[in-house]
Amino acid sequence: MHPSIVFRRIFCTFAKDEGLVSVSHENRHHRIVWMKHKGIICGMLSAICYGTNPFGALPLYEEGVNTASVLFYRFSMAVVILFVMLMMGRQSMRVQKNEIKVLSSLGFLMAIASITFYQSFHYMAAGIASTILFVYPVMVAVIMSVFFKESITLSTISAIILALLGVVMLYHSGGTATLSTLGVILVILSSLTTAVYIVVVNQSNIQMSSLKLTFYVLLICVMCLLAYSFTSSELHLQLPPSPKAWFFAGWLGLVPTVLSLVFMTIAVREAGATPTAIMGALEPLTAVTIGVLVFGESLTLRLIVGIIFVLLAVVIIVLGKKSHHKVE
Repeated sequence: MHPSIVFRRIFCTFAKDEGLVSVSHENRHHRIVWMKHKGIICGMLSAICYGTNPFGALPLYEEGVNTASVLFYRFSMAVVILFVMLMMGRQSMRVQKNEIKVLSSLGFLMAIASITFYQSFHYMAAGIASTILFVYPVMVAVIMSVFFKESITLSTISAIILALLGVVMLYHSGGTATLSTLGVILVILSSLTTAVYIVVVNQSNIQMSSLKLTFYVLLICVMCLLAYSFTSSELHLQLPPSPKAWFFAGWLGLVPTVLSLVFMTIAVREAGATPTAIMGALEPLTAVTIGVLVFGESLTLRLIVGIIFVLLAVVIIVLGKKSHHKVE
């Protein structure tokens, strides 16, 4: 069977899950159950994919590519990949007028979150920045509770605490790192924009597939990054200097960007904003695993304890979601 036919069949299955293909009344209950479980699975996959960022970014930094260029090529590669997927799936590219504002907001939030997070690396260690960034699940829970009256259960609070403790344990330095006020402000701003992004996706009424939504969000994000590159001579765009660099730029565009964002969009819609944010604890877990297996970092007792805390947080979310479904 031709590969394109196989892809189209896989895409049709994906489209059916996204509501693009109608299902019979008899299968509606089974479909609802599947969508709830799919949301949890996609939340985990999104975090794991995003956690592979170091695998692509570190080799690019080693070849002298600046952060503005890394971000630009990461998202522009993703836009190209998504466009090809949309064309193969024969999806309409039409956007309604009432959807433009939401898509523009999401693209701008994505750009701000990325820029502030990567800029914070100039003022503090990346490990500390990544640890502080993880306050966004707490921000999501607070926003959903204060502005949208979403109840915060005991299991959700427990999961947030365990996830935060786990990330703190996963972070390890030589004890010489110092915190910069400006660096902390940048990371907090990145965390806040990430939380707002998740909430906007959760509360929006856009009727389009995750692929199409992600494509337009990243397209607007790339435009914002291009404008950002002109704000300073030090942020000029650089071409990847070697085939190896092009490979890792493509990796960043596909795995931690396209796959991560598509999975996250599905998870937010099906599992909810707060569970999706907390399951993001798998991001640092994945980064630690890559560090140990690929870059030869040591696996200490502190890291093991942190991994256990993170896994416990995810298990609590999964069990809490299943219990909620049973009550319904």
